[in-house]
Amino acid sequence: MTPFSFAVAHSLPEFVLAVGALVLLMLGVFRAKDGRDWIISELAIGLLGLAFVLLFFDLKSNAVVWGGSFVDDAFGRFMKGLALLGAIGALVLSLDFMRREKIDLFEFPVLVVIATLGMLMLISARDLIALYLGLELMSLALYVIAAFHRDNARASEAGLKYFALGALSSGMLLYGASLIYGFAGTVSFDGIAKALAGGTQSVGVIFGLVFMMAGLSFKMSIVPFHMWTPDVYEGAPTPVTTFFASAAKMAAVAITVRITNTAFPSITHQWQQIVVFTSILSMVVGAFAAIGQTNIKRLMAYSSIGHMGFAMVGLAAANEAGVRGVLMYMAIYLVMTLGAFAAILSMRVTGVYVENIGDLAGLARRNGVMAFFLAAIMLSLAGIPPLAGFWAKWFVFMPAVNAGLYPLTVLGVLASTVACFYYLRIVKIMYFDEPARPFDTASPAVSGVLAVSSLMVVLFSFWPGPITAAAAAAAKSLF
Repeated sequence: MTPFSFAVAHSLPEFVLAVGALVLLMLGVFRAKDGRDWIISELAIGLLGLAFVLLFFDLKSNAVVWGGSFVDDAFGRFMKGLALLGAIGALVLSLDFMRREKIDLFEFPVLVVIATLGMLMLISARDLIALYLGLELMSLALYVIAAFHRDNARASEAGLKYFALGALSSGMLLYGASLIYGFAGTVSFDGIAKALAGGTQSVGVIFGLVFMMAGLSFKMSIVPFHMWTPDVYEGAPTPVTTFFASAAKMAAVAITVRITNTAFPSITHQWQQIVVFTSILSMVVGAFAAIGQTNIKRLMAYSSIGHMGFAMVGLAAANEAGVRGVLMYMAIYLVMTLGAFAAILSMRVTGVYVENIGDLAGLARRNGVMAFFLAAIMLSLAGIPPLAGFWAKWFVFMPAVNAGLYPLTVLGVLASTVACFYYLRIVKIMYFDEPARPFDTASPAVSGVLAVSSLMVVLFSFWPGPITAAAAAAAKSLF
């Protein structure tokens, strides 16, 4: 096998998505009338599914290719799998919504595929240049789809806000990367680790680390870089919000975990302080800011901020067990998020999508099955045992306790308790309030995603083995 074919074999999902995106673009251009062609979305879902299958073509082989800038390992495959599942889920949920809103343009699935390609490149980045290329490829596509509903003022505002703040965060990350390169003399994560271990530590390196963490925190919507999240989540089309909350989060968390543990192991104490600080702020803001929300998409925005704070508790442990906890948390969070947004997309009255929490009133009497599924998702997000969300928090809190981070863990438990209020409030509204207007019948795709997600969070306690083993193997490959 030649070096080129060896490199292609270890980056086959990325090649498939890159070529597939070009094919879909050309197919859309020459087939679509008035830019609308439903088959492109189905083909995009199949393309992402193919990339997911190719991820696990050769599980035993890890390699560093493309001049050391790209790594194919168990950690990358695990997080890429989650990102691809998030993208597939978002596209499946978008089919009926885009058609009803008359924005089922072929460019949307193409942009989702391109953004997902950027996510996969970002997750496997092994140097600062590859990191930035993957991040920008993902971000540029996300800027466009945030404002994809051009005739909607809220969507246009969401896209503008995300673009302006996203450009600022990218500049901060790039400035931090340039500082680190200047002091370490290399862009390679392994090279940076060796340079810092050899005593090349200075205020400049710490400043570079801070700026890089700020840029990555923006992509994860971690406090204090969360300001875009509520407005973008509320204003963007709901399938786009689903994509932001699921797939994009997987890529951002993955590269944060990778770069901290592979490029900066000798200055763990420095980045650990940043992670602990931002984790506490995110958990507290996510817990308290969501209490007064009446729009369910804004509530989910603050919920995602809090959950990213919980995930960072595992990273703060700065060990293999903590990384395993982060991976478990993100896998469970992905399932809960897809289920929650499937329920939101089921909230349609006389053909109009509604977003107020009050519209769920009395849902248990009108649609008991949907109420049960959504209640399971909400209770899991709250961390009520024995649902999957409880185990997600368990997996990140225990490594933090074992690492001696007792104040962080206690604050996390208290924030989780406060957050229970607004999740339980939704359950109370569905089961005890007087019925509101009945919802229209949801599409089979939306109902299917909601049902599968709910059953997974309910049944996780009975069969956690496969995902736990995969997360353990992924975390081990990083150390």
